Amino acid sequence: MPVTAAGGTSSSGGFRMTETDVDMHEVIIVGAGQSGLATAYYLQRAGITPLLLDAQPTPGGAWLHVWPSMTLFSTSEFSNLPGKPMPHYDGFPPASHVVDYLADYEKRYDLQVVRPVTVDTVTHDGEVFHLRAGDREWQARQVVAATGTWSAPFVPVYPGTFAGRQWHSANYPGPGPFRRTKVAVVGSANSGAQIAAELVDVADVTWYTRKEPRWMPDDIDGRVLFRRNSLRALAILRGEEDPGADSELGDIVVLPAVKKARDEGRLTPTPQFTSLDEVDADHLIWCTGFRPAIRPFRKLLDTGVPLHLVGYGDWVGPGSATITGVGPYARKAAEAVARYR
Repeated sequence: MPVTAAGGTSSSGGFRMTETDVDMHEVIIVGAGQSGLATAYYLQRAGITPLLLDAQPTPGGAWLHVWPSMTLFSTSEFSNLPGKPMPHYDGFPPASHVVDYLADYEKRYDLQVVRPVTVDTVTHDGEVFHLRAGDREWQARQVVAATGTWSAPFVPVYPGTFAGRQWHSANYPGPGPFRRTKVAVVGSANSGAQIAAELVDVADVTWYTRKEPRWMPDDIDGRVLFRRNSLRALAILRGEEDPGADSELGDIVVLPAVKKARDEGRLTPTPQFTSLDEVDADHLIWCTGFRPAIRPFRKLLDTGVPLHLVGYGDWVGPGSATITGVGPYARKAAEAVARYR
């Protein structure tokens, strides 16, 4: 879902504007996770050398921060960015395998990444973008926003008060702090089921859900979801009607630990509370999703400036927040950048 407008330059790469001592680039990508890397790949294929500004200290994007036991929903051969397959892994790859893959991807394509850089503001003066991070500044003819969602966790508002400690799946550290405590886990999708299933071995867990959990068939994993999202994405990118998600398929991938806890009767849902006063627990873990992390770009949306959005889940398109699904959207953004050169 790129936000684009005419404008650009015929040069590639970057050059220094000596009169202002500010780096000027044809295109800057903010974020060097899977979305930023995929877009950079397609830009380089188009003869454009982007600069990537990344908030993380090392390669890996959001995968640097997921909880220790989190894995992909599909095997490595179904989890590829464009151009370079993910190395083989027996079973569902853990985060460390994904991080190594993204680091290798940067090296393979010799991508220009500056890190750690947390972009505070992005403005447009009618001709170029100005990106600021503290006292540092860059300029660009076009900008790709690829900051993902992990840094913008969503927590719903409920009346009442909760005296214990609150967490979100974004900062869930694994079972350690929860041993021999009472834990409330909120969320009826994958993260809620996975975290609740992990904690039932060490804590007294209440799993709150707004609706009855919809389990996917036990023999289906993320590959089916990716195929479905790919069909939806291709239809949308061709200008056709979105066939929609498969409402009969279910919401929760039944990973081995989830299946074990469910089948043993230890992973059972409790209807969602209506007030925090009702929650009797030492810890409350919100598994309630994320919002697009677009704070630096928000004022530029729908202004017609050459800003391009990649990733961000269904806000951009089906599967766009996944390793396998981001490719078509990254290619579309790179094509849009090339058109406005």
